[in-house]
Amino acid sequence: MRGYRLARGALFALDAERSHELTIALLSRHPALASAVAGRLVHDPVRLMGLEFRNRVGLAAGLDKNGEAIEAFDRMGFGFIEVGTVTPRPQPGNARPRLFRLPEASALINRFGFNNQGVDALVKRAACARRHAVLGINIGKNADTPIENAVNDYLLCLQKVYAVADYITINISSPNTKGLRDLQQSQLFDQLLEKIAEARESLMQRHGKRRPLLVKIAPDVDAEQLTAIAEATRRHGIDGLIATNTTISRVGVEQLQHAQEAGGLSGAPLRERATEVIRQLRERLGPDYPLIGVGGLLSASDAAARYEAGADLVQIYTGLIYRGPQLVADSARALQLAAKRRAAAQSWVI
Repeated sequence: MRGYRLARGALFALDAERSHELTIALLSRHPALASAVAGRLVHDPVRLMGLEFRNRVGLAAGLDKNGEAIEAFDRMGFGFIEVGTVTPRPQPGNARPRLFRLPEASALINRFGFNNQGVDALVKRAACARRHAVLGINIGKNADTPIENAVNDYLLCLQKVYAVADYITINISSPNTKGLRDLQQSQLFDQLLEKIAEARESLMQRHGKRRPLLVKIAPDVDAEQLTAIAEATRRHGIDGLIATNTTISRVGVEQLQHAQEAGGLSGAPLRERATEVIRQLRERLGPDYPLIGVGGLLSASDAAARYEAGADLVQIYTGLIYRGPQLVADSARALQLAAKRRAAAQSWVI
């Protein structure tokens, strides 16, 4: 951890996005470096959605948008790696600056806007990446695609990533693409999932494999919306939910520098709300529906608490930036212990 604190000091002296770019470039060229800074790999196999995860901790989408450092993150000890968000065509995203640190709150604000090199570039990298971890690909729509045509972008991405992804995430929850969150509204959500589920059936026949589909949702939804989301995902055979994306709320950070920048807030201020969304989804969906918890995970105890709230797996992003690669192994061990405690308690009851 001391080694990472020194590295973080140097990286935090740079512009936030420049630091991000340099880190991804370094890991891409020298993936073995990840092994040197990671904790000991935690083997805690868990089967979910027909996939075998080597442990319960994943990399959240957004950190490696173009799949440039898959091998490095694999060596870092993640049980699964989610890359993207990727769109059909390359796009530059929003104007810089668009990434801001709030170190006093262990938080970030970003308004990237799905900047990426396009789905074809990502698929090419994913196809040749050496890895043991499960690979998820997170897909979205181009910024200039009208919301009424958004389904076409998702279907194109789904078709192109299907052969190389272990699972596919439908991102309808970023606050940084105009109108995207409208797709969480019940009628549009229902229509989108219906088309995607139909396309998956066709792709499954063509490839002879069934890829799990997940939907990533926002924390800024009310109880009625959560109920509608839960019912629609069940109805259309969606395999799991990821909760949550970043928040547009600024509660708890209002007075900090950069707090009023537009974009999504991640990190510690999101912890309570993201945990509550997982808890409410578990209540609505029952004990067996796959849920992945993300948002505000900065310690092993945070990971364990998300598991207790109902998450089967967790993902980290901002915590990795503030706490370093050791957080992966620490969180995986905490989840392994939490799962053992739950299993022991259940066997005692039986």
